Amino acid sequence: MSWPGRAAAMALLATLLAACGSEQPPQAEGRPVGVVTVEAGQFSDDIQLSGEIQAKKDVGLAFRIGGRVLERPVNVGDRVKAGQVIARLEPALEQNALAAAQAALTAARGEVGTARNSFERQERLMAQGFTTRPRFDQALRAQETAQAQLENAEAQLELARDRLGFTELRTDVAGVVTERRIEPGEVVQPGQVVVQIARDDGRDAVFNVPAAVLDNHLADARIRVVLADAREVSAQGTVREVAPQADPVTRTFEVRVGLQDPPEAMRLGSTVIGRIELTTAAIVAIPASALTQQGRAPAVWIVDPDKSTVSLRSVDVLRFDPGKVILSQGLEPGEIIVSAGIQALHPGQRVTRLPERRPSPRQQAAASALPP
Repeated sequence: MSWPGRAAAMALLATLLAACGSEQPPQAEGRPVGVVTVEAGQFSDDIQLSGEIQAKKDVGLAFRIGGRVLERPVNVGDRVKAGQVIARLEPALEQNALAAAQAALTAARGEVGTARNSFERQERLMAQGFTTRPRFDQALRAQETAQAQLENAEAQLELARDRLGFTELRTDVAGVVTERRIEPGEVVQPGQVVVQIARDDGRDAVFNVPAAVLDNHLADARIRVVLADAREVSAQGTVREVAPQADPVTRTFEVRVGLQDPPEAMRLGSTVIGRIELTTAAIVAIPASALTQQGRAPAVWIVDPDKSTVSLRSVDVLRFDPGKVILSQGLEPGEIIVSAGIQALHPGQRVTRLPERRPSPRQQAAASALPP
């Protein structure tokens, strides 16, 4: 081969070698893994308790005076109206006292008239100089005494009338009689409760709640109350009162839930079930398949979105639920973690992310729906 032909062949070979050197070797494919994007949410814990319907306020009615019960025209379960007679005492003593007070008032009025006439006569004589000063002063004091006795007699008459009126026990509230404590013929003392009335101005659902539940934000919880034998009958309520001391036997605390517009079917004494939804602050829930270990500590694989490599990070587990793990810390919203294919991964390994599988709108609605 001539020298020009040999030079051309060498130039062509050099060009081919240069072209081959400029090509980059193909990058290896990453390990296919399933991934999820971390999202923050609120964790709801539902607690169901059994209780009963009670009146928001109970009123115990009692006589202001003592005596023998003549009649009690109401029984347990009767509905009463404001002003209705609940019981009566024998009024003979009070009637006699009223008659005596009326007689004393009549006598006091006569004494006042006599004393006034005597004073007026002494006053005229004093002006004419025909009487002494002591007699005038005596007539004045007699008139003042008679007037005071008249006022006392009037007060005694009013007191006697009141005591006669107290022989009838009337209710000043509307409601239902829940308890009777006396029977006709019994002698009662002043202030002794005769009947108990549940007022009509509200109803409570009363539950015995363990102390562990009280540690949560129970006052802010949403409470749904349903009848135990008719779950379709329901009402919403909020915590109105929590007992400051535990029951000595059950070691539970009485919690009264004020019901908002309770239906008529929720009668006093009905057994109800209260569903308390306790909501925590923002937390992170991940699929249970994403959890692995770093030594003895729980951990997850974090995907670097720029380099498509993985790294292992320790997390703190709040609780385990079927199919998911609730974390208290360790992940931030927006981070990408491996949820499938965590076996045989190692730090810095390149991965290929498979498309995320998100729940359908129907599944999301079903997950967020509150059970009855």
